[in-house]
This record gives sequence, structure tokens and C-alpha cells, in this order.
Amino acid sequence: MTERPTLTLSSLDLHRIEQLLDALSHDALQAHASLLEELERANVVEPGEVPPTVVTMNSTVRFRTEPDGKEFERTLVYPAGFDGSPEKVSVLAPIGSAMLGLSVGDSIEWPAPRGGTMTVRIMEILYQPESSGEFHR
Repeated sequence: MTERPTLTLSSLDLHRIEQLLDALSHDALQAHASLLEELERANVVEPGEVPPTVVTMNSTVRFRTEPDGKEFERTLVYPAGFDGSPEKVSVLAPIGSAMLGLSVGDSIEWPAPRGGTMTVRIMEILYQPESSGEFHR
């Protein structure tokens, strides 16, 4: 695996994700080991200090998977906000966990849903709550 990019998380997002993970069973928690590792290494800032180029919870993001080059636009949501629509991705899904905390231009290798790895590259933040002044969503 290549060197991982710097991650930035808001203290609010970190707190809510930790609460979410604390509620999971041991087996379910093991399935999210990569997300746990990312939370441990993240640079945590207050919501008002998050740069507008960072993927936060409830951000709408344009990203590309590599090497296939497919581009997607998705809103990163908590599991309770995931309604199955193709416009949303849960933070507990592999692609959602991979995007959290990345900045525009960053890429990261991540475990793929069906085995192996995938690379996710952040192309653009279309909407970020923090840059819109929504710090307590």
C-alpha cells in the first residue's frame, strides 16, 4: 500500500462516528478495521476550522475510482441517513470510509467490497456543510 494522505476530521464527525462504531457488535467492528485505523491517524479540528476542500460527513463529493476511471457524485452519510438511493453512500461502506477526511486531489488505496483493493481519488467537493456555516448538522 502506498503512503496514505493526511486526513482531516471535524471533532463533531469523529465523535459521532466513534459513537456509531461503539454500538456495533465485535464482528461488525472487525469489518471496519480500516476505518478505525483512519480515525486514529486523523488530524482532528473544530468544525469551523475544516478547510473547504476536505470531505466531511454530509458532503457531496465527485470522486473517481482507479484504475477503471469511473467518476461518481455521492453524498457521504451516516447509516441512518442512507436510504438506498444511488446519490448517497454510508460512511460504513468501503468507499465511504475511504473518502472521509480526504482533500481534493488526494487518493487512497482501500479494501474493495469484494476483496482486493481499489483507489479512490477526490476530484471535487460539490457541497460541504462546514463551508456553508452548518457546524452542528
